Amino acid sequence: MDDKALQLLKTIFGYTEFRGSQAAIIQQLIDGKDAVVLMPTGGGKSLCYQIPAIARDGTGIVISPLIALMHDQVSTLRELGVKAAFLNSTLDSAEAADIENQLLAGQLDLLYVAPERMMTPGFLGLLEQSEIALFAIDEAHCVSQWGHDFRPEYIQLSILHERFPQVPRVALTATADRPTRNEIISRLDLSAAQQFVASFDRPNICYRIMQNQGNARDALLRFILNEHEGEAGIVYCLSRNKVEQTAEWLCSRGLTALPYHAGLPAKTRQKHQQRFLMEDGIIIVATIAFGMGIDKPDVRFVAHLNMPKSIEAYYQETGRAGRDGLPADAWMMYGLQDVIKLKQMMDSSDADEQHKRTEHHKLQSMLGFSELTSCRRQGLLRYFGEELEQACGNCDTCQSPVETWDATVVAQKALSAVHRTGQRFGVAYLVDILQGKDNERIKRFGHDQLSVFGIGSELDSQQWRSVFRQLIAHGLLNVDIEGHGNLCLTESCRPILRGEQTLMLRKETKQAKSARKGRKSFNTSKASDNQLWEALRACRKQLAESHNVPPYVIFHDATLVEMVERQPQNREQFSRITGVGESKLEKYAEAFLAVILSHVKQSNTGKSDTIAQSLQLFRNGNSIESIAEQRSLNTSTVYNHLAACIEQGEIALHDVVDIDEQEISTIQDAILAEDGGSGKLKPVYEALDGMFDYEVLRCVRASMVSA
Repeated sequence: MDDKALQLLKTIFGYTEFRGSQAAIIQQLIDGKDAVVLMPTGGGKSLCYQIPAIARDGTGIVISPLIALMHDQVSTLRELGVKAAFLNSTLDSAEAADIENQLLAGQLDLLYVAPERMMTPGFLGLLEQSEIALFAIDEAHCVSQWGHDFRPEYIQLSILHERFPQVPRVALTATADRPTRNEIISRLDLSAAQQFVASFDRPNICYRIMQNQGNARDALLRFILNEHEGEAGIVYCLSRNKVEQTAEWLCSRGLTALPYHAGLPAKTRQKHQQRFLMEDGIIIVATIAFGMGIDKPDVRFVAHLNMPKSIEAYYQETGRAGRDGLPADAWMMYGLQDVIKLKQMMDSSDADEQHKRTEHHKLQSMLGFSELTSCRRQGLLRYFGEELEQACGNCDTCQSPVETWDATVVAQKALSAVHRTGQRFGVAYLVDILQGKDNERIKRFGHDQLSVFGIGSELDSQQWRSVFRQLIAHGLLNVDIEGHGNLCLTESCRPILRGEQTLMLRKETKQAKSARKGRKSFNTSKASDNQLWEALRACRKQLAESHNVPPYVIFHDATLVEMVERQPQNREQFSRITGVGESKLEKYAEAFLAVILSHVKQSNTGKSDTIAQSLQLFRNGNSIESIAEQRSLNTSTVYNHLAACIEQGEIALHDVVDIDEQEISTIQDAILAEDGGSGKLKPVYEALDGMFDYEVLRCVRASMVSA
């Protein structure tokens, strides 16, 4: 490995070693050779071209499809002391001319440009007068005409090889199945490039998918409040109207949720995106118009209230969670109506028939993935051509194994009902037939005389809908959109109808039992550590505001976690924290060390000022919500303060939480049985089936310590 590259990694970026294939990719580019890089979101793609661009003579040209991504990357690089700039429509002519002069003078390490500007004769002429270190084609899957992020300008980028044959090129993406990968190589003329395909696995993300039984919005609220209160997240919806309604509803429940879709004014979208990047704890509710290129590392959850149209879209959208490597959740609710609506959207598009067939196939794969009874991560990776030998243990089907049942006879009844009614009706009508409903429509068609009428009384309506949904997922039925959503038999159903093949389906269970499986990004039983964590976040926020950059540009959450764990006492110790390079050491060591040293001093002298303030307000009769609002804290933080006071015997448990003695006894028994000395409340929460919020559990545990 090039010594200079390792030195740059440590002095600029604050890391001591490369991850995965980073070192090999960087060496390939430093040596002047081309590369194609497939690496999951959060895997460190940017370093793969940033370090070679700095190490080589000249300027690294980064072709990026989104203005937001350019701004984000350049802000981060400048904080690190790297000479970086962008050229896009946000600059006036004088600012753009200044950047171009810096390029000509060789004063830039990296320059970010959009593909539209890249292909103009004027800019290509400018590049020919400049010394170029490399070309990095980011989000290279945009070259694929089959992808949902297709950008026509990307196809023209093959001209780079013709005009600049001596300049190394690297195409990078986090989302590409094998056909898309081949398309990237072909269209960008990279057949001679070395391919680096990293694992698509994001082990820090917990995948959780459940059926929408009409309570999706309430379930989403419980998920956010119980697991991610005060944390950043993205909620994806299929329509603009649902985006608006969901954001408004979440705000009415006390959360900060902002809508984002293509129908909003550009200034509103920009304002909402900026708040999401700059502030902590913002939730964006969006269509797929939001997210590509967003480099915010501390997104703790991505939720889908509708099914995405492909596994590629699902993978890319969920990949925006947990880019910092800390635990994150990918949570989704879906229903058969999502499938019908997506198929309608596909069929009404202007795409050619081959494109439509491809999209329908991808949607079918997504539905099948949603209905998996085995490990979700294994299924997800298998779709991208990667095998995971063992189940992951970090998805809903692993943590709460799905119970299956022999549904062969029931499936035969459902398929027969489709056949006997002429393949002309949708799910609701077929369920009525099977259950023998006495209604005018069935009588009008004479279907009350069919042999299948009333033969399905063993299942209720919800169970029958689940059966039909799974039959579609297994490819035994198709939804005919042109026929208004009627179900049609496929060739694959014949062995089932003939009794030649057994069919096992998943048994639907109550969602409350399996809803809670995520983790906080930072969770400790020590109140003092939580105090330091909040103090460090406050320090970071203040510095970010003064520098006019998002908080994560100062330091990632993972770096703050390490500060809490190691509590460095001087500059030398602070410099060893991951993510602290020379530039950030000079800029920020003094401020963060002051916070840490103050915390250490307070820990040695008793209760911290912040806990004392919350306690005093509480004793003055303020509610927890009022204290949180007055002090600009999360309610969970106030509960942490009061739990610390309960532990020290300064207030009683009943002063803080309204539960009876029997409930206290139940919680205490669960803590003694499940805690195991680990100090973690997650096993306790799950053992109690989510009956009590974490704040209640924390306060009860504190009372056990004080006793």
